[in-house]
Amino acid sequence: MAKYDVAIIGSGPGGYVAAIRAGELGLKTVVVEKDPFLGGTCLHVGCIPTKVLLHHAEVYDHFKNGAELGFEVSGLKINWANVLARKDKIVKKHAKGIEFLFKKNKVEWVQGWGRYEGPGKISVEKDGKKTTIEASNVLMVSGSEARNHYPGLNRTTKPFSPTVRSSSSPKFRKH
Repeated sequence: MAKYDVAIIGSGPGGYVAAIRAGELGLKTVVVEKDPFLGGTCLHVGCIPTKVLLHHAEVYDHFKNGAELGFEVSGLKINWANVLARKDKIVKKHAKGIEFLFKKNKVEWVQGWGRYEGPGKISVEKDGKKTTIEASNVLMVSGSEARNHYPGLNRTTKPFSPTVRSSSSPKFRKH
């Protein structure tokens, strides 16, 4: 059983910032992340991709209304594949930055489904195998995914996430 000063479930902004700070303070730290990359929903499908796409929309709007600014622009087109490629490049750069800061501050990370098992214990499940991590301090910052079932509540519709769909769709939708 691995032993740490701090174990964190989730590598989104709350998790990675706490982990990096704990590492800076010299605490033996591990982060458990279900995805094969660091950064969580915010970095990969939520906040950051949305901001990149909004920036592209703003640039497009400037060109579209260039006459107001003294520019004559004709033949303006959107290359959606290039927009998505740039978004992916920015997200990947930020994810690599988190990995760098983890290495710099000696923060370990384990991919798998983390579960709080009681005071000082986390289990990690991956590919049907379960391991246990022991830590003096446990932080659960497991993110923004909607829970599909709450006891006593009957869901009548499937969870909907327009951000996930719109930030990665290969087709550009005109409104």
